[in-house]
Amino acid sequence: THGARKGLADTALKTADAGYLTRRLVDVSQDVIINEEDCGTLRGLATAAIKNNDEVIASLYERILGRVSVHDVHHPNTGEILVNAGEEITEDIAKKIDESPIERVEIRSVLTCESHQGVCAKCYGRNLATGRMVQKGEAVGVIAAQSIGEPGTQLTLRTFHMGGTASNIAAENSIRTKYDGILEFDELRFVECTDSDGKTYKVVVSRLVEMRIVDPNTKIVLLSHNIPYGSKLYFGEGATVQKGDLICEWDPFNAVIVSEATGRIRFENFSENMTYKVESDEQTGLKEKVIIESRDKTRAPSAHIVNENNDILRSYTLPLGSHIVKNENDEIKAGDVLVKIPRAVGKAGDITGGLPRVTELFEARNPSNPAVVSEIDGEVSFGKIKRGNQEITITSKTGEQKKYMVPLSKQILVQENDYIRAGMPLSDGAITPSDILAIMGPTAVQEYIVNEVQDVYRLQGVKINDKHFEVIVRQMMRKVEVVDPGDTRFLEQQLVDKNEMMEENDRIWGKKVIVDAGDSQIFEPGQIVTVRKLRDENSSLKRRDLKPVEARDAIPATANQVLQGITRAALQTTSFMSAASFQETTKVLNDAAINGKTDTLEGLKENVIVGHLIPAGTGQREFEKLIVGSRDDFEKLNANKRSNLFQEAAVEE
Repeated sequence: THGARKGLADTALKTADAGYLTRRLVDVSQDVIINEEDCGTLRGLATAAIKNNDEVIASLYERILGRVSVHDVHHPNTGEILVNAGEEITEDIAKKIDESPIERVEIRSVLTCESHQGVCAKCYGRNLATGRMVQKGEAVGVIAAQSIGEPGTQLTLRTFHMGGTASNIAAENSIRTKYDGILEFDELRFVECTDSDGKTYKVVVSRLVEMRIVDPNTKIVLLSHNIPYGSKLYFGEGATVQKGDLICEWDPFNAVIVSEATGRIRFENFSENMTYKVESDEQTGLKEKVIIESRDKTRAPSAHIVNENNDILRSYTLPLGSHIVKNENDEIKAGDVLVKIPRAVGKAGDITGGLPRVTELFEARNPSNPAVVSEIDGEVSFGKIKRGNQEITITSKTGEQKKYMVPLSKQILVQENDYIRAGMPLSDGAITPSDILAIMGPTAVQEYIVNEVQDVYRLQGVKINDKHFEVIVRQMMRKVEVVDPGDTRFLEQQLVDKNEMMEENDRIWGKKVIVDAGDSQIFEPGQIVTVRKLRDENSSLKRRDLKPVEARDAIPATANQVLQGITRAALQTTSFMSAASFQETTKVLNDAAINGKTDTLEGLKENVIVGHLIPAGTGQREFEKLIVGSRDDFEKLNANKRSNLFQEAAVEE
């Protein structure tokens, strides 16, 4: 039978894949050991419950249990302290916090830990094996790798035919308020409309509308929501709403393009079987015009709204796959729907599920169809079409401009004059992790990877604590790329360890660089000296009426955070033995030989290779100084010491 055999073949392949993932994870994180009690950092991660609309996926209780709080947490109503800064959040405390109105708690995390080697106990929190705070010497890196790798065999290998984000949007089509309060809007642009019954409503024509419901007395935000483009809005700014009021609704199955002007519609570059084809709808049997990819890459179909004198009031580009609702020369009122773009079709096909997705995230690979993402906040304007690419310019309020080329084969998600924020996609597709890092910063990309990998495991019903993923992501973010070396010994574009970077910058902090040595015999131009040495030399030169030394402040290096995949991060580790025993042995050893590297044997693997005690558990180096014995031995030892001291004192007298 085919099914059974396929199952066996799949399992065999899957085991190999999952095993290799585990091996890479262990290799990248093997030197993460708890090395100190508290690194003293003031940073943490703001953690809130993960919700999908109203359904709670991971409660605040689960996410903060067994972690350490960064600040004192007060109950908002009574003001009592629920947990002190630097205190472990136990079951009771977590329950109290979960039942209070607190939405987010800042907790210590491995991602923000400032230990130079390994991590500290406070940032890691509770050891999940014992249910107590983690002890020094625990090899948490290996534990994290095994916790993530072990369920890997249960994840499916094949890609799923599941709805993507499109099917999630389809489920909800309106916002009803759950509270009484006052409405506030950000960035709201709309046109007024009346329906057939004479009721007025507003049609939203801006992309980024955030709606907030505010308590009229305390001004606390009770609920915030994004309102999609093209929604019908039934309340205005500052309106008072009651619980259960329908605030807005939208078409869940189609994205739309709405006219912002009143007039007649005219199409451009619009010819049958060239830029559109006529399809009949399966359910209704009505014929619809659907935009197809044109062979002529220079012409993009567009719709213009014109007045009586044929002056163009507004123009809209018609994206691929959109269904045209209106015909040439139809009368258009502001707020009418011109175009529908089906949401659930097309892109919802294969969501890479299971192991391949986990691997893709941990290797920080770019997805197959990346979205074009805006790097700045600003207003959208369309340029010319060059070689099948639409030029999109974004102009910020400060006048800064960025140009992007979006292929016409992609659906463009923005329209002329939209105001968009940095990090928003201009076309459909997945956003690459490197874009998130460059635009939104390191914290956002860390959160993204942890949450995305968690989603894959949750889908399979596997519960893994966040801290394991955090350990791995910390290792992926170890390196920085030098942008400007300043006066340090680094080179431009060199990949350096974060700690190395800080130490080097600390080394030249407050020192001076000699510009002109004057008549000095001991200094040379370009030398880095302390202020004190410079002062002494200059005063001695002055006394002898010689030309003094001229110097400037030393410039520290600046660097950008880099995100590396786990394989790359494992090969870039400071220990060449660990890297060589992982992959590409000859390359690693050649590299180490050329650079004359020394291996200080700090991780687990290197020590196993040379046959030393591993620096974890009781093998930690500080235990070598300890002598284990009974109390009697200790007292005898002390008595001997004392008598020896007396004898020495007597001899001296």
